Amino acid sequence: MQWFIDLFAQAQQLLFERVVQPLLFELGLASVMEDAFVATGWLLVGLLQIVVMLTFMRALERWRPVEPVADRRAVRVDMLYTLIHRLGLFRVVLFFTLDPLWDLLIGRLRVQGLPTFQLDALWPGVTDIALVSFALYLVLFDFVDYLLHRGQHRFRWWWNLHGLHHSQRQMTLWSDNRNHLLDDVIRDSALVILGLLVGIAPGQFVAVVACTQLLESLSHANVRLSYGPLEGWLVSPRYHRWHHRTGDGEVADGHGRPGGDNFSVLFPIWDRLFGTAYFGEHYERTGLPEDGRDWGRSFWAQQWLGIKRLAGRA
Repeated sequence: MQWFIDLFAQAQQLLFERVVQPLLFELGLASVMEDAFVATGWLLVGLLQIVVMLTFMRALERWRPVEPVADRRAVRVDMLYTLIHRLGLFRVVLFFTLDPLWDLLIGRLRVQGLPTFQLDALWPGVTDIALVSFALYLVLFDFVDYLLHRGQHRFRWWWNLHGLHHSQRQMTLWSDNRNHLLDDVIRDSALVILGLLVGIAPGQFVAVVACTQLLESLSHANVRLSYGPLEGWLVSPRYHRWHHRTGDGEVADGHGRPGGDNFSVLFPIWDRLFGTAYFGEHYERTGLPEDGRDWGRSFWAQQWLGIKRLAGRA
């Protein structure tokens, strides 16, 4: 694993020195060099993810698709969402807006006596501490992701944003990032604050997010794929498809909220512990029921309609 870490660090340094740094000097933004170096890491991670998606995951979708893709326009919109998130554009905006606010907040709480906590200190003396601490953080962040996902379905105002993700009737490997930007701001802010509270290193945070994103892309893929005996321990495309099935689950105030089970992002253990797991053996249709609500066809229409739903005007 160390050879990969070293190789990635060299690639990040090269990309920063050859492309990003000269661009920042040209634009007069030398004061943000440190943040730009971190952003370069996110960009490189995103590029690697997209390579995996276009090769391995796309090959799986061609091999055993659940259904033919008829609405390619909707898929192209999903691809735009993916590029915005995976190439670091969304993360860069957070770098210069909300992240400094959370850093300041946690810093002031530290001054007021909030203790410093290092999660990986729970495993002292472990030989490969980097790998163990990564596993600990991955499990912790996945548990919080599970709770956030339950909230996205439980609270009507939050569902008004998250419903966009479920409105896609043609799930593909690009569908994971089909989210309202405000929905992503809430989720990402919660995870950043968690990271600051538990003392995760920046490099480990990038690795946890990247691993989660890649596996989420696979779980949304249009492929007939289960993991056999491992399905109870790792979310598969078949397992997650049941969460997206049309018309399932909760209905509140006349607004269908599908996905009454299978909320886990990576590890189904949370669904099993809290009674929300369902291991269906076939592949259901996905999307929201026809209830007259307009979720939008284009990126900007989807974002604008989400704002209107929050304001009670859609």
